[in-house]
Parts: sequence; structure tokens; C-alpha cells
Amino acid sequence: MIRRLAGHVRQTRGPAPGDTRLSPAGNTRETGRPSGGRSREGRAPRMAAGTIRYWAAARAAAGLAEERWSGSTLGEVLEAAAGRHGPELARVLSVASFLVDGTRTLPEAALQDGSTIEVLPPFAGG
Repeated sequence: MIRRLAGHVRQTRGPAPGDTRLSPAGNTRETGRPSGGRSREGRAPRMAAGTIRYWAAARAAAGLAEERWSGSTLGEVLEAAAGRHGPELARVLSVASFLVDGTRTLPEAALQDGSTIEVLPPFAGG
């Protein structure tokens, strides 16, 4: 790192404590401060928010086509929805498939802000 001091330029061996810079991937900021040995593990998962859309029998059981959600995992969001809308939605959720932003997703998956969850109960006919 090159730093300017009173009109002079000097080379240092790294960032000064507290300096910020982009991560190597260029998408997040890092600080020059030591992390204190903490890892992301052990922290509570970050809460996200988005839209959940109900289709067919799920729509009938929920009584609405879509609603806002907040949570950190798909399972957490589905459990909250079942708690709000009752046992009939819980039954439908137990046999449904789930898409998050168009990709089939399992309940243990972490969610991102702005994601759309699609609840797809089994369909019959053709």
C-alpha cells in the first residue's frame, strides 16, 4: 500500500488498521482490522425477506395467492406460514415441492433477500 504523508510517498507492508478495501472477489468490503478469530459459524443466520407464492391447493389452503416472508431458511419460512394459515396448509406443505428463484430447493437451504419462494403442491391430470 502506498500512503501520502505531508507531501511524501512511502511504501507500507499492508493496510493500516481500520482501512477498508474490496475483497478479492470485488463484491464485499473488508477491513484491515483483525477479525478476532471469529468465524461465520456460530453466528445467528442473517434474516432475509421476500415473496412466497402459493399455487393450486396451497393457494386454497393459505387463502391467498402470495405474501411477504422473512426468515433465514426455507424451512423456517414454511413453518411460520403453516403456523399463520393452519393445519390444512401444513398438510399441503408436507407434500409440496419448493422453488426459490426458479430452482428446486430443500427446506434446510438458506435464503437471500428478495428471493421468491414458489409452493407447488402435487398436480394431477395432464
